[in-house]
Amino acid sequence: MKRQDAKSGYGRWWFLATVAALYTVCAALAPELALRALAHAWQALRHMLPVLALVFVLMVVFDLVLNPRRLAQQLGRPGGARGWLLALAAGILSAGPIYAWYPLLAELRGKGMRVSTAAVFLYARAIKLPLLPLLFHYFGTAYSVVLSLYLAGFALLSGLVMERISRSTESAD
Repeated sequence: MKRQDAKSGYGRWWFLATVAALYTVCAALAPELALRALAHAWQALRHMLPVLALVFVLMVVFDLVLNPRRLAQQLGRPGGARGWLLALAAGILSAGPIYAWYPLLAELRGKGMRVSTAAVFLYARAIKLPLLPLLFHYFGTAYSVVLSLYLAGFALLSGLVMERISRSTESAD
């Protein structure tokens, strides 16, 4: 596949066409197995659709409500619990590769953001909204909720630890 295909979006269609062609070949070779696989896929999709719909609605609402400039201003200030909760929410909602966020975090640090807020943001990225439906499907509601709450709690705990470490290094200087 050419690099140009990936940029224009054709690469995804080629992938879909390849998967469909392979599935058609497999269905021709073993139709009963293909029907069972289709039934299982439909059942899994039925279980995931409500959660996918909720995630989609939440992402749209957050995208409409959260203004990136305002978010940068709020995270750039040395705020207390509000800043940490905002960093937690921003980390959960952030997308893309982690290295893409380093320049923004460096810029925010230059504007006064504390190390602890950056730590909360980075740790909270472990909670991936697009993957939550799969987590719920494969591990169940109780496990998924507890894991997400633990990750959020440990994001805040890592912020506390970084706050203490940064205070002790500042007082030593």
